[in-house]
Amino acid sequence: MSVLLMESTLLRKNLMALTGLFLCFFLVIHLLGNLQLLLPATRASESFNSYSALLSGNIFIKVVSYILYFSLIAHAVDALVITIKNKKTAGKYAYDKRGSASKWYSRNMGILGSLLLIFLVIHFKDFWYVYKFQSVPVDSNGNKDLYAVVIYAFASWWYVLLYVLSMFALGYHLLHGFKSAVRTLGVYHPKYAAFVNSFGIIYSYAITFGFAIIPIYVHLTHFGL
Repeated sequence: MSVLLMESTLLRKNLMALTGLFLCFFLVIHLLGNLQLLLPATRASESFNSYSALLSGNIFIKVVSYILYFSLIAHAVDALVITIKNKKTAGKYAYDKRGSASKWYSRNMGILGSLLLIFLVIHFKDFWYVYKFQSVPVDSNGNKDLYAVVIYAFASWWYVLLYVLSMFALGYHLLHGFKSAVRTLGVYHPKYAAFVNSFGIIYSYAITFGFAIIPIYVHLTHFGL
């Protein structure tokens, strides 16, 4: 029974690592697309709406999107199960020295993940759901004007603040998650440890600040202070 339990736990951790790395890859693609919002308004509108239309109409992208949805759900469920198990296990020890050996964000991945899940629900509701299921005006090229939807959302300073804070939560989540995923999959060789650590830090900072700067820029250039 214990062997089956260990195998189940290992399988869950491997699934979480794989889905996590896939989401890391997706974040890069998503960021590259969103950086078009930093272009001058006219170019940004045309480019971003064309990009959105391409993503919604391409069969290959649709297949990838289903993999993305599965990865998000599987990653969240596995994280919840692991967090609950860790909480139960922690109570069995009289003294816990993890605080002196790990970063605070490593010990609070469950909290960071929960914050990100709340953000994702809001994010999907305000952008994905609106684009897919609500009436959105079209631009001069006949594409749904998702750019206008984004501009409207970032008009509110509190929404911009929520977005930026969520990106910092994502950054801390990535700082631990990337290295942890590589270790879980057994490819964290001591010879390359320094490179993996450095790459993980650079990647996490790039994703965090790359996404965070977009709503700030849009808000300031369209609505000022």
